[in-house]
Amino acid sequence: MIKITNSISVHEDEIEEHFIRSPGPGGQNVNKVETAVQIRFDAANCPTIKTEVFDRLKKISGHRMTAGGLIVITANRFRSQLRNREDARARLVDLIRQAAVPPKMRRATKPSRNAKAKRVESKKKRGVQKKQRQKKISFD
Repeated sequence: MIKITNSISVHEDEIEEHFIRSPGPGGQNVNKVETAVQIRFDAANCPTIKTEVFDRLKKISGHRMTAGGLIVITANRFRSQLRNREDARARLVDLIRQAAVPPKMRRATKPSRNAKAKRVESKKKRGVQKKQRQKKISFD
């Protein structure tokens, strides 16, 4: 059981792991050993993930989530299978943790009277500056 937050936890059986050949450095093992890890997690059918958390997860995960609600994470940063496995799980937990935090609601504010006056004054200054750059045409 992987505990993500107080209310969200994922059972080990819900995470499906596949080991694949890793691109990049690996020395003599590069073409023989499957060190990269691809984990699949069905977030749509997870009983501990609520709909609002799932909606945020869908937005946060982007291309990593399929249309069916399956999150696919590939980890090949390290040369060892164990470290890549830990990395993939940590990234999944981090992704779900981010989605579990509800966004802060924006509170609309108005600019102060002083801020409005400063803005108008700076616009007037800029206009005067531009006016002075213009060539004066004389009809003598």
